[in-house]
Amino acid sequence: MSLRYLTAGETHGPQLTAIIEGLPSNLQLDFEELNFQLQRRQKGHGRGRRMQIEKDTAKIVGGVRHGRTTGAPVAIVVENNDWKHWTSVMNIEPIEGGEEAKRRVHRPRPGHADLNGGLKYNLKDLRNVLERSSARETAARVAVGAVARQLLAAFGIKVAGQVIRIGSVVAPPNNLSADELARLTEESPVRVVDKETERQMMELIDQTKADGDSIGGVVECIVEGVPVGLGSHVQWDRKLDGRIAQAVVSINAFKGCEIGIGFEAGALRGSQVHDEIMYDQGRGFYRATNRLGGFEGGMTNGMPIVVRGVMKPIPTLYKPLRSVDIDTKEPFTAQVERSDACAVPAASVVMEHVVAWEVAKAFMEKFGGDSMEEIRANYDNYLAQVERY
Repeated sequence: MSLRYLTAGETHGPQLTAIIEGLPSNLQLDFEELNFQLQRRQKGHGRGRRMQIEKDTAKIVGGVRHGRTTGAPVAIVVENNDWKHWTSVMNIEPIEGGEEAKRRVHRPRPGHADLNGGLKYNLKDLRNVLERSSARETAARVAVGAVARQLLAAFGIKVAGQVIRIGSVVAPPNNLSADELARLTEESPVRVVDKETERQMMELIDQTKADGDSIGGVVECIVEGVPVGLGSHVQWDRKLDGRIAQAVVSINAFKGCEIGIGFEAGALRGSQVHDEIMYDQGRGFYRATNRLGGFEGGMTNGMPIVVRGVMKPIPTLYKPLRSVDIDTKEPFTAQVERSDACAVPAASVVMEHVVAWEVAKAFMEKFGGDSMEEIRANYDNYLAQVERY
């Protein structure tokens, strides 16, 4: 069975809900690790007041017994603490005027889903759009991805991420292992390794916030220990790098994705781009370099997966951009909802988890079984086959 998930819930509703289908039985879940990943998403220099209200924890309400998955769908709930301030506005029951009318949104914000969603779904209160399109939904996706990365970890596959750019400040490259990268970036408010870069990024975020503006950046995810052959060349939608790119661009405010050296390849010659194939008796086939980010022909080649995503500046500004009132059709300054000056460090965590999910999904397609024991047997048999090749 293929892995899949759905999420539901609004940013000011009572909770976010996720249902995962296709997990094998007997996967041992570490609940502290699951909640640790959720809490990582809330950190980062430049976050707004919402993160002081929420203390995200995942409550598993189905599909797990005595710490292990049963093979049934896994249901996860992440409660919204801010719900208590919105019980009237976001009540599912009909309400006559009053508070509901006061909180109605009729001034769409540039860069958001507000106007497009209102036109598409014929909604005259744009709150019905912004509540679901909010980046708060990524808490549910991190919870789902945190389960996926535990599945991957059981087979020695590790996921880490870092911020490599905020605005004009670019972090120097490093060649750290996933473990070392995870350790060092967790100590940084902007998820970088280099301390001077950290200082410059934080100063830039502070200045941007003081200006009533917002700023974006570029984040990177690395996946180590991936076997050769995840994904496939036989159909366009089986290519794992393509699926990862789709998942990355689906993250709120992400506008682009690159694998390996990505867009830089457009300025180089082929001899400077492609990774030469080597062989060692103990290691087997490997690549001399990893410019293609662990992929060839839509399939993993055994090298670490390297993915980058670019996040635009958050469009909710405290110095609002011009917009048009949907009622009067008159110009207006866009309505302000609570927001962050910079959410790039948090977005790095989100990207780790959407990438982890896609890798786990491809892993299950390749080695899938109904139990962890069956998957382990399939995996070990495949590794032996590759070694004999």
